Amino acid sequence: MVPGGGVLELALAAPPASSDGPVIGLALGSGAARGWAHLGVLKALAVEGIFPQVVCGCSIGAFVGAAAASGDLQKLTEWAEALKWQDVVSLLDVSLRGGLIKGAKLIQFFERNFVDREFSELQTRFACVATELATGREVWLHRGSVARAVRASIALPGLMTPVMHEGSLLVDGGLVNPVPVSLCRAMGAEVVIAVDLGSDMVGRAWRRAEMEPVPEEETEAAWSDRLLARLGFSANGVQAKAIENLPSLITVLGASINIMQVRIARSRLAGEPADVLISPRVGQLGLMDYHRAAEAIAEGEAAVARIKPLLRYALGHPEPRL
Repeated sequence: MVPGGGVLELALAAPPASSDGPVIGLALGSGAARGWAHLGVLKALAVEGIFPQVVCGCSIGAFVGAAAASGDLQKLTEWAEALKWQDVVSLLDVSLRGGLIKGAKLIQFFERNFVDREFSELQTRFACVATELATGREVWLHRGSVARAVRASIALPGLMTPVMHEGSLLVDGGLVNPVPVSLCRAMGAEVVIAVDLGSDMVGRAWRRAEMEPVPEEETEAAWSDRLLARLGFSANGVQAKAIENLPSLITVLGASINIMQVRIARSRLAGEPADVLISPRVGQLGLMDYHRAAEAIAEGEAAVARIKPLLRYALGHPEPRL
């Protein structure tokens, strides 16, 4: 059953178990820019010969998961690694209703370059999580436009505007299920590998080292940099010095979201544990540090390396002989 009511139809058509092992599900968690660590996790899993038959995502995990399920993972990785701060700014379309960012530019770019198809057309079974704003109900999205479903899943309250979907106003799935292990199970996964981006997030906003702002160049994006600096960013994406030593709007918003999602994720994972939990240490990355993909990807790979013995045990793979 879908939390809050309704039957999840795709659970009736679970993928058949492989003769080589169990059906593997991958649950990619929420975490804004820290979600680029998912790219490193997927890369490292592939090196280990682990290719999930089911991929589920929440928020940025939905964004990365959709690209993985469509076969566009390498393309997304190359794009993310090439992102600069000015590129991030160029994808932001300011809104005065429902959130700071409309998200239209981002999702249009996503549709053109990565996923512009129906769920039924994906190479790998995929679904993502959103939250119904009016009721707080958890919604599992698995039909229709992948791009539209991803846009609903990443609609972080206060930051991105909500999305109307089949008569319901939807926001970020991280409000109810930041690491969607339960959705993986419902889709037929027998072994679930989960990626939790919140293991070291709480409090990091206050411990991040301040850096001297880089002198602004007279570029087209300079005005955007100055505006975002007022919200807590410098040209490097590092938290700017707050006026009168008070935290910036982005710092308060980000820290609050971190606390909420970490608490929810820990509660959900306690009741619906994954077989393998991968926890990249990406708390040093800010909410909008999408231009620091290389750092996040490297940590995603390192997180898989730390958990490799448990992965092999859970999947029945023997340890390599020395």
